[in-house]
Amino acid sequence: MNFAETNDPVGLHTLEVVANAGRFNHWMYEQFCHFLKGDVLEIGSGIGNISKLVIEDGHFITLSDYNGEYCSRLRQIFLGNKNVRDIIQLDLLKNDFEKQYPACQEKFDSIFLLNVIEHIKDDALALKNCRFLLKPGGHLIVLAPAMSWLYCRFDRQLGHHRRYSLKKMKQLLHVENFIVSSASYFNFTGIAGWFLFGKILRRKMLGSSEMSVFDRIVPMAKRLDKLIGRRAGLSIIVTAVKS
Repeated sequence: MNFAETNDPVGLHTLEVVANAGRFNHWMYEQFCHFLKGDVLEIGSGIGNISKLVIEDGHFITLSDYNGEYCSRLRQIFLGNKNVRDIIQLDLLKNDFEKQYPACQEKFDSIFLLNVIEHIKDDALALKNCRFLLKPGGHLIVLAPAMSWLYCRFDRQLGHHRRYSLKKMKQLLHVENFIVSSASYFNFTGIAGWFLFGKILRRKMLGSSEMSVFDRIVPMAKRLDKLIGRRAGLSIIVTAVKS
């Protein structure tokens, strides 16, 4: 699959740019890796940027994506890996979701969605269906864009319906009978870049040079997040338990 042929050119470009940001990917993974247990499901695996880190950590994982092209790419990369249980096309808004995926009912100990739920128009239904997939006591991990005032053309190009606050995400999870165990903002430094390139310069895509620069300053960004106590950031990250 190349940029010209895909049905998601902006998304693919963004995933490939972020794929080269090794420090950033490891930093993001560090935010939730200690919550992973048992059989893991990644919803929205894309081209496997985080998937490979989970596999390297020794977890058994099922990869999934709504986009069939990404599923094909995931199979090319990971099929045959002993830690990959399966690679499936999964649509959280599928009609009769429970009838479409009966074998997946309460199958997983951990589910994570990184920069996925903002793409889904009915996010409440998506969380309800995540609950169907998760074992009692299982962990649901959600990372999503934060700060509604940052919403811009770049968000629209990526297919984002919204950006979140911690309060909003906690409310959604509470309605679906999840118990929130941790919640914080992530990547305070990234706010400045998103505001400059998204709000002011009105860029359509994430630039590889900008991402490369940011990847080099990740150690500083990590220190700044600790300094401000994760009270603001470009993203939110919330972990909840199925009660």
